[in-house]
Amino acid sequence: MIGRVTGVLALSLVLWSPGEGGLLFPELTTMQAYTVERAPFGVMPDGARVEVFTLRHASGMEVRAINYGAIITSIRVPDRAGRFADVVNGHDTLDGYVTRSRFFGAVVGRYGNRIAKARFTLDGKEYPLAVNNGPNHLHGGLKGFDKVVWNARVETKAGSAAVIFERTSPDGEEGYPGNLRVRVTYSLVNETELAVSYEATTDKATPINLTQHSYFNLAGHAAGDVLQHVVTINADRYTPVDATQIPTGVLTSVAGTPFDFRKPTAIGARIDADDEQLRMGGGYDHNFVLTPGARFAARVEEPASGRTLEVRTTEPGLQFYTGNKLDGSITGKGGAVYGKRSGFCLETQHFPDSPNQAHFPSTILRPGASYASQTVFRFGVQR
Repeated sequence: MIGRVTGVLALSLVLWSPGEGGLLFPELTTMQAYTVERAPFGVMPDGARVEVFTLRHASGMEVRAINYGAIITSIRVPDRAGRFADVVNGHDTLDGYVTRSRFFGAVVGRYGNRIAKARFTLDGKEYPLAVNNGPNHLHGGLKGFDKVVWNARVETKAGSAAVIFERTSPDGEEGYPGNLRVRVTYSLVNETELAVSYEATTDKATPINLTQHSYFNLAGHAAGDVLQHVVTINADRYTPVDATQIPTGVLTSVAGTPFDFRKPTAIGARIDADDEQLRMGGGYDHNFVLTPGARFAARVEEPASGRTLEVRTTEPGLQFYTGNKLDGSITGKGGAVYGKRSGFCLETQHFPDSPNQAHFPSTILRPGASYASQTVFRFGVQR
């Protein structure tokens, strides 16, 4: 059975409160600008049911997400000729995400990005974490937020509708302290904007750093490499890394380096430059220190299609990753083979390894406080 609700749709991540629950799917009565639909997507090995939620505007823009990993499975937007294409890498089936995922489209946590040597010390106690990236901890561990089934419900208000993904990460999950309550809501607003908001609370002090890990290709997810995309990043500095891709702790100026994207620059223009940092990452896989106080983080243009993507965020950092480890071994939607650099990620975040680097912006959430973050992805066309 497919359910649909209508209204103005927004993407946000929020906490649930006691007594909330269940999925509300009022019957569709009249055609509105925004709709949200729900349908089955698959069944997990343990019998848990996974559903797909489709957010759509009458003009044609469409976002689909599933409650496994809060994964965005597709985003369809028009080019300058009005032709629609899916601009995120992914899979047609649940099995693809379970067995062949590279964090495609997922919400990653508790801690997006890396924590050095898979451990941190908080309030005098050391916490060992899952080791899953060389000697380090990456994206929440062996079974992070991207690998669990979230509860889901639809919320409608006057002029709006949203799908909300909720879960409690139990005390000790992947080594993290505290019962962490989280809600993720995906919203389509202003016809062409996907807004992502995050909130969380905890009963013990814990690090938290949530982000969205979609791989974008504005030419279309099956179009090959993204080297012709032109990128602007609102950052004067970035965080260089060591051989295991952990920040050295230094905030380095981008001036005179291949990391200077303050002016529009093609991804492929300097990605293979003779630069130690690029060699360590196999290309761009680095955190950029966004200009303080500015919501604008990045802009991307794809010359052939004319599609554009602008990112605004409340976060202090942006991990720019150019799909360097995609190697053609993954076959995705419609039989597309995802080769090297066939997608890029713009992961709005706090800095990698912040729990071990006191001079980085803090990622520690304590009881009585709330974690809140918002990122907006605005799609457009360059004529």
